[in-house]
Amino acid sequence: MPEKSKSSPQAIGYLYGRRTRIFSLLGLGIILILIIGIATSIGSVPIPLGTTAGILVDKLPFVEITPTWQDATATIVLDIRLPRIILAGLVGAALAVAGATYQGLFRNPLADPYLIGVAQGASLGAVIGFLLPAAWNLSGMGVIPVFAFIGAIAATVVVYFLSRVGKTLPVTTLILAGVALSALLGSIVSYLVISSGSKLHSIVFWMMGSFSGSAWSEVFLVLPYIAVGIAVIVIFARLLNVMQLDEEQAQQLGVNVEKFKIILLAAATLITAASVAFVGTIGFVGIIIPHAVRLIWGADHRFLLPLSILTGAIFMILTDLVSRTVLAPTEIPIGVITAICGAPFFLYLLRRRKRAIF
Repeated sequence: MPEKSKSSPQAIGYLYGRRTRIFSLLGLGIILILIIGIATSIGSVPIPLGTTAGILVDKLPFVEITPTWQDATATIVLDIRLPRIILAGLVGAALAVAGATYQGLFRNPLADPYLIGVAQGASLGAVIGFLLPAAWNLSGMGVIPVFAFIGAIAATVVVYFLSRVGKTLPVTTLILAGVALSALLGSIVSYLVISSGSKLHSIVFWMMGSFSGSAWSEVFLVLPYIAVGIAVIVIFARLLNVMQLDEEQAQQLGVNVEKFKIILLAAATLITAASVAFVGTIGFVGIIIPHAVRLIWGADHRFLLPLSILTGAIFMILTDLVSRTVLAPTEIPIGVITAICGAPFFLYLLRRRKRAIF
């Protein structure tokens, strides 16, 4: 079969699509930087955007700016607001990528990062952490994130062994095992919550998600897990495209499907567990962001994943900004905002494009 000419309509269309996605990545990167600056300026103590930019740029290597701001202003920007915003961006990117991975791996547009019990496992671990005596707190890291992370990983491991058949991991069995275990853990969590007494409010607020009180220590603890997990997923982007075929067809193309599924499940679970351990279970991000990106830019995972990273980070930073400013000084749980913002936006895109997701 003759090779396509570079001037053929198909080649031109492919180049145009690729070029558009690359420009979109650059544009979203610029928007993310602007959003970080704007979000850092807004709060109970308004700070001019120029001052915020000066404080941030002054921290860059080989850049030195003569301070025209007070030390208290720099403390607000660098030690209070910026770590919260960075953590929100990391969590948004992680949940979006995990959602895109699950949807591609299971070939199911309704799949989300919590499909195989991560959320309920984390919730059970967190509730146990809340109910433990204060003396059980671990040095350098609160007991609640530790228990939430352990619970999320443990739930995934249990689902994995329950659904494994010989040397294979059937997707249908994996999903059913995840749903069953989630129901079981959810009932245990519900019982513990209603028996928690004075700690009920704190537990419910955690389960609905919040970035309140975020610090650089949390950012540095979460960053390695999210960075490694996302890097692994992005490396396998081409294979995710192949997985959109039937598993038998993928095997015929030389893909070790079972090994590939385990690696991607482990990476997606790792970044999801690391995220919910510190900020609680934030719903809808893992569904709405990959859907929106897929509807706008297409289903090629080589671009879908990095576009989801940037879009998820932007969405979560804006959501957190709304959460902490609309009813200030009271904060609205993040999960409430993501559902209110996410559902209408997704329905709008679905109505406008009127085409299949895959």
